Amino acid sequence: MKSIILTIVALCVCLGPVSAQNDKKKPLQKREKFEYSFDLPVYVEMLKRELTYPLAWGNSEIKDFGKWKVAARKKVFECMMASPRPAAKFDMQVLEEEKRDGYTAKRIEFNVNAYSRVTAYLLVPDGKGPFPAINALHDHGAHLYIGKEKMIRPFGVEQEVIDDAQQWVDNLYEGQFVGDYLASHGYVVFSVDAPLWGERGREEGVDRSKYDIIAGNMMMLGRDLCAFMHYDDIYSTDFLATLPEVDAKRIGCLGCSMGAYRAWMLSALTDRVKAAAAICWMVTTDVQMSTADNKREYGGFANCLPGLRQYLDYPHIASIACPKPMLFINGSQDHLFPVRGVNDAFQIMRDTWNSQKAGDKLETEIWDIPHSCGLKAQERMLQFFDKNL
Repeated sequence: MKSIILTIVALCVCLGPVSAQNDKKKPLQKREKFEYSFDLPVYVEMLKRELTYPLAWGNSEIKDFGKWKVAARKKVFECMMASPRPAAKFDMQVLEEEKRDGYTAKRIEFNVNAYSRVTAYLLVPDGKGPFPAINALHDHGAHLYIGKEKMIRPFGVEQEVIDDAQQWVDNLYEGQFVGDYLASHGYVVFSVDAPLWGERGREEGVDRSKYDIIAGNMMMLGRDLCAFMHYDDIYSTDFLATLPEVDAKRIGCLGCSMGAYRAWMLSALTDRVKAAAAICWMVTTDVQMSTADNKREYGGFANCLPGLRQYLDYPHIASIACPKPMLFINGSQDHLFPVRGVNDAFQIMRDTWNSQKAGDKLETEIWDIPHSCGLKAQERMLQFFDKNL
């Protein structure tokens, strides 16, 4: 059986690639002169000074907030390049079911877009619906073997997948599957693989180094792999809204790490989402790409939308969700997102929500935790959704 043992470092890093060291590997060839260092151009600080974010709320010439949201969202979609065609019909099929304590777990199959028929997990509480629902968006972790299984306890699959999911959840989520936790408290919970994760991976097997190559090949086809992930999140939320068990007016989303990035992006890009919780993913580009902090983007193309940074930074995009209820938690021990960049991003968002007299709808918190989503964070998310959904 293929090894499922991950390095401890990989389990703690939810965005970064894992590079196995080989003692017999030849040393890298180097030239005396160079133009890139620490995976950044040596002129990175000059490039950052040229990022003025002219479309950000407060910078934009558009002073009506409603009109600004329309324009900002339109620009994000433009930078996402050509969209995948939506499916003519979702055509859901239940593959199997498993009764759990207070809810039923279903393995389902449906058309997420015109090209891909995918499997997903759906948890439905006991009792009479319709229920509030959550789209649970999985993390990156440089671990592509599982996706949706990081959010919902898997069944009906190989034992290796079940063991791998439990090991992942033990390390990053303090042993508790977020989706199952919420379902036991009365929420319909849905989770699907992002492109290249889980059952949407490579025929040849998992290889993190191929992610960026595949993303480049997608760009040669005029498409963006990160954008396909966002479109699938939108389409799957549309699918969730069609289910009779779901109250379409009470749909939220959540995630940790890349899942958090997906959550606030999804909330910004569709009005179907009424509230979102994002754990351990928010920062400003100025700090994310920082020689002073020795930081750079670790996820590769996982959050890369061409040209978008010429118009909007991360907190500006998240602000398109205003005045929706939003919960952001970052960790003071999170080595991926320095606190000063997190605080700057939180302040930008607070200024936006306050400008619309909705400051009470935005909750931004910094906890004394590493890059993780443990039991207390999950409890905090439940409280947030109970209040807002």
